[in-house]
Amino acid sequence: MKKVYLISGGVTKFSKANPEKDFRFMVREAYDHALSDVPKLKPSMIDGSVISYFSDHFTRQLMSGAMVQDYIGLCPKPSRRVEGGGATGGLCVQSAYQEIASGRMKVVVGAGFETMSRVNTWKGNEFIAHASDTNFDYPVGGFYSGYYAMMVVRHMHEFGTTPEQMAYVSVKNHKNALYNPFAQHPVELTVKDVRSSAMVAWPLTRLDCCTMSDGAASVILADEETAFKVCENPVLIKGIGTGTDCMRMADRPHGDVILLPHENKKDYKKLKYPGVHSFRAGRMAAKTAYEHAGIKNPIEELDFIELHDAYTSSEIQTYEDLGLCKYGEGGKFVEKGFPFMDGIEYGLKLSKKCKIPVNPSGGLLASGHPVGATGIMQAVFAMWQLQGTIKKHFGNNKLQVKNAKQGLIHSHAGTGTYVTVTILEKAQ
Repeated sequence: MKKVYLISGGVTKFSKANPEKDFRFMVREAYDHALSDVPKLKPSMIDGSVISYFSDHFTRQLMSGAMVQDYIGLCPKPSRRVEGGGATGGLCVQSAYQEIASGRMKVVVGAGFETMSRVNTWKGNEFIAHASDTNFDYPVGGFYSGYYAMMVVRHMHEFGTTPEQMAYVSVKNHKNALYNPFAQHPVELTVKDVRSSAMVAWPLTRLDCCTMSDGAASVILADEETAFKVCENPVLIKGIGTGTDCMRMADRPHGDVILLPHENKKDYKKLKYPGVHSFRAGRMAAKTAYEHAGIKNPIEELDFIELHDAYTSSEIQTYEDLGLCKYGEGGKFVEKGFPFMDGIEYGLKLSKKCKIPVNPSGGLLASGHPVGATGIMQAVFAMWQLQGTIKKHFGNNKLQVKNAKQGLIHSHAGTGTYVTVTILEKAQ
């Protein structure tokens, strides 16, 4: 397999609504942003694209990917659309990676978007709910805030996780977003603010949940020869992993914990796994990505993580799935301060220093979640971290992780039906 590098990326500002721009204009804005960072790369050098968006219903347009391909000027070159729920953007990055790793292409654009404001919020939630089993879950009122509320209640029961610990995640991510000009919800919060906001599905309040968004993101990937020819500081995609699970949580069997390289079977002798408190697909994605990248202990070898925090509870669950702490310790992990940024005052009494910044961008909670663009946005922000160019793109250095050499991005769909994990490394 050929080595694959991220060489550039761009994002639009994510917003609740952006009615003056349709999806093509937003993708073009993100694509032009990416091109402007690599002036040595000529559009004629691009071999094709992968386009990601979650739902045709939001755009009210079929074949949107073909329209994007035309609008960014890549016809008649190859293109294809990928879709995998909330993991759509992560799948896009990995699909673009595979085009180059296989030797089929030398330069590929990955572009994603969503225009979720084109429908009312209740209708948008209905569309998203169609990503559950429409023969079983959906007819009895299945919707995602309800699913995640159920899962975190089980996490609370099994491990003693508290709503206040979940609120720490919201405080952290929204505060980080104050320094991210692309973020949808930059705001300073307290634990009280989070817990007293409108209840959505107990214990999840409005500030425990991400919101629907409009926005687009684009990345450009290249083979090794091209990457070092057109880019001063390319970022290596060191490893990828993907996991899946049953759509219906009731169909998920109990079994042995999928162990990561730094774990021991005896750590989980009494754990009923995966239950509804954990994501087996996330574990498998992490395991395969770590093996591919040669990661033995993520908490020691990774410098930051951008993960899929559609809910504060899912960030805590994902700490455990990624092996940042043992299953059951995610609540304490955030309460102690391990995933916070150094140099930012959060207004919380944190007993420990940062171990590994998680969602320095603000994550989905604060940056926004235009589904098809989200995983690509994570890749762009992670690339800028490793290139050391956060100040250039954000206008400030508050979110720059010092001396970052390796990072991880994580995309998640449904209740853990698809999960992608991608390991990135600063080029040596």
